[in-house]
Amino acid sequence: MKYVSTRGMQDLGSFSDVLLSGLAPDGGLAMPQRIPTFTPAQIGGWRGLCYADLAFEVMRPFISDIPEDDLRRLLRATYTEAAFHSEAITPLTPLGEAGPDGGGLFLLELSNGPSLAFKDMAMQFLGHVFEYVLEARDERLNILGATSGDTGSAAEYAMLGKARVNVFMLSPHGRMSAFQQAQMFSLHDDNIFNIALQGVFDDCQDLVKAVNADAEFKARHDIGAVNSINWARVLAQAVYYFRAYLTLNLPEGAEADFSVPSGNFGNVFAGYLARSMGLPVGQLIVATNENDVLNDFFTGGVYHVRPAKQVAMTSSPSMDIGKASNFERYLYLITGSDAPQTHGWWQDVGEGRPVDLRGTAHWDAV
Repeated sequence: MKYVSTRGMQDLGSFSDVLLSGLAPDGGLAMPQRIPTFTPAQIGGWRGLCYADLAFEVMRPFISDIPEDDLRRLLRATYTEAAFHSEAITPLTPLGEAGPDGGGLFLLELSNGPSLAFKDMAMQFLGHVFEYVLEARDERLNILGATSGDTGSAAEYAMLGKARVNVFMLSPHGRMSAFQQAQMFSLHDDNIFNIALQGVFDDCQDLVKAVNADAEFKARHDIGAVNSINWARVLAQAVYYFRAYLTLNLPEGAEADFSVPSGNFGNVFAGYLARSMGLPVGQLIVATNENDVLNDFFTGGVYHVRPAKQVAMTSSPSMDIGKASNFERYLYLITGSDAPQTHGWWQDVGEGRPVDLRGTAHWDAV
């Protein structure tokens, strides 16, 4: 599998290449040249697999440059009961009585990992696969990331003790929960560096993107990313949608809906990716807090980035985001992988203009 940029660059290399590079040299996000699809029979055949082996089946078509045995070993080392405090890894808890068809309301538990954030689900895999690829290439990596809480603690716990990786994590001063701030700032390992900035998460993310967009500087300093701009994060997150669906034991082809708290759009985009791969997903409900830029788009068809000074400070700081980076991947897919159109829209976003899909064929695809 080869990868391309949402903004037009046609050859970003293999999975390992985009893993280490994060943002594409043209400023876009890495996407596979095509999205493999699975049949209902294939998906149903995975029902009895452990989480690590299910992850292998879902992720393998996207990772052609790591030998099968090595990828299985990495996934089995990642998704262990010791790391996630549950043999199921992502337990599915019923909230009330299930219907006769298996329907009902369920809670997918994603916060059993080392940092107690759902981002452990992907970040723990990144820690293992970074170490594997860097060792194979005899390289080092300096990870520059941005966080409003979850990503920072999950990334730092995943990279603890990784000899070939340094983590430099930017966070908005005073805008994280006390618990997450303590998680991050209490770590004193030699490869972990926390940097607090005056501003909001979007200011931190903009700095990360600006550095990543400078291809020469990025290459010279071996800079990578662990935010959900990194394709490996999104791919690993898609797995738990398959796991949740299979755990429901629905009739073949029956759809399940997912309600997903959303900030940077990476988690819910992983669900959209799973649906694009053939998983019978009905509605993907984009749940937001007061910073409801995504709600404005999905209800009205206009995506208008909220300036930093208008981003509300809430009790859910990981959702206090006015510009959702992974939304670019979504726009790319609903256009049928039209990179010039996506690039044009994101130029508008960068210049403060809205993306207005009302009355277009693209809005019909939403």
